[in-house]
Amino acid sequence: MKVKKQKVRANHVECHQKFQARIHEAKDSMQAQHLLIEALVDEKDSLLQTIHGLQEANNDPAPFDGDWEEESEEEPEEEEIEDIPLCEGEIDDE
Repeated sequence: MKVKKQKVRANHVECHQKFQARIHEAKDSMQAQHLLIEALVDEKDSLLQTIHGLQEANNDPAPFDGDWEEESEEEPEEEEIEDIPLCEGEIDDE
């Protein structure tokens, strides 16, 4: 019985470590995506300024009614974390 408990515990520890690694990878991915989005927004703003400058230099009318519609910077909804299957010997606490 003691050997079985040790195996279950070792299995649990291994699953926990794998789960923690997946969480870490997901956080790193989300952080990288956030940085990419910020860079793209900065690039968009820079391009809009360049367009405005060129239009003013050429005395061209704005292609719109003068009011640029900026997208609101809402906090993205957190994505649901997928259910991770339990490892052998794991107990579902739900």
